[in-house]
Amino acid sequence: MSVHLAATSVFPASGVYAITDEHLLTDVTLLTCVEQALSGGVRVLQYRRKNGEFRDRVLQAAALRTLCRRYHACLIINDDIDLCQAIEADGVHLGQSDTALAEARYRLGPQAIIGISCHDEPALAAVAEQQGASYIALGRFFPSLTKPDAPAASIGNLRLIRAQTSLPIVAIGGITADNGRSLIDAGADLLAVINYLFAAPDIKSRAHALSDLF
Repeated sequence: MSVHLAATSVFPASGVYAITDEHLLTDVTLLTCVEQALSGGVRVLQYRRKNGEFRDRVLQAAALRTLCRRYHACLIINDDIDLCQAIEADGVHLGQSDTALAEARYRLGPQAIIGISCHDEPALAAVAEQQGASYIALGRFFPSLTKPDAPAASIGNLRLIRAQTSLPIVAIGGITADNGRSLIDAGADLLAVINYLFAAPDIKSRAHALSDLF
């Protein structure tokens, strides 16, 4: 059954895209750390939690939704359409082996933000656009502490995909304030960060430093 989401947020044209990590953020620190990131200028938050009871994830995600709306940021749920619908998040992010994009669009409706990981493959990016994705994610561009074994992506392919698509491009993988500008210059619209942001002693300052790249 499809339960369509109402439009609440528009996916930003540029900015910092933060992704939560249950190994870096405990149940106790999650909301405080996310609020620091949002106050530092984060425009999109992806809630990614693979473990735990559904009711616990609903409570966490609903609290994050409240925070995101306070800071006028989008809340995206990682590959969990049921959770997205339960808390009326802005949309979902899908990997290539996750729920099919067409099913997500059917269940969430035309207003939902649906992103999909395309590694750095032009063919996957073209299919995502054809199937109605809201944005595509490419990476990893630099060595990553979160996913050290993820396939490497090239800036050359980022430029190629930028030339072929009008969709917003989210770059991910080992991104810092020092290397992020090279990805923006090559065509990335948003920079996705996990460890660089949430493992930092001053999350707000890191978020500011990344936001200043734009």
